[in-house]
Amino acid sequence: MDKLEYYNDLMARMEELFFHELSDCAGWKTEFVGVDFIQSANVGGDSRDELIANSLKAMVDAGLIKGASFAIAGRDILLTFKVRGCQHMRKEAKLKERGIKIYNCIIANMLNDQLIEKLGYATAYVAGIEADEKSGLCQVQVAIYETPEKIGCVSDWNEERRRIDEEDRWINVGA
Repeated sequence: MDKLEYYNDLMARMEELFFHELSDCAGWKTEFVGVDFIQSANVGGDSRDELIANSLKAMVDAGLIKGASFAIAGRDILLTFKVRGCQHMRKEAKLKERGIKIYNCIIANMLNDQLIEKLGYATAYVAGIEADEKSGLCQVQVAIYETPEKIGCVSDWNEERRRIDEEDRWINVGA
């Protein structure tokens, strides 16, 4: 038996049941899943980009992911990142197979925790998750609000993501 697949199946079933219980409110209830790991890793960084890169590197070093790329755009509110070789991909695939919208990204939870706890960000939330099991790639959009004044700022995130790609503004971590 593949233990990783077993644990991902368990997590997928729990998330599915939780989703049915709370519908679209489930995401707000799972934002602390995974933060124990990153808090115990004692990641450092004096700037937002350094803290994100160091957090992702800690995840690579622990074998949670093989690599990641991230970029900040949209008035410094859009954190978009791509994760390669995530140990949780099977969970995402199971949820999609069961018709459940993917709503919980443990990697994003860890990054959000670090921004809030270490840099004092006002809040952060996962705004979108696209998981592609065939390519082994997840792309996640997170709204990060450094100050209360930034809450409510808007931009066209599709346009911002296009610019990130066009200008190759990705910061790469790991493989």
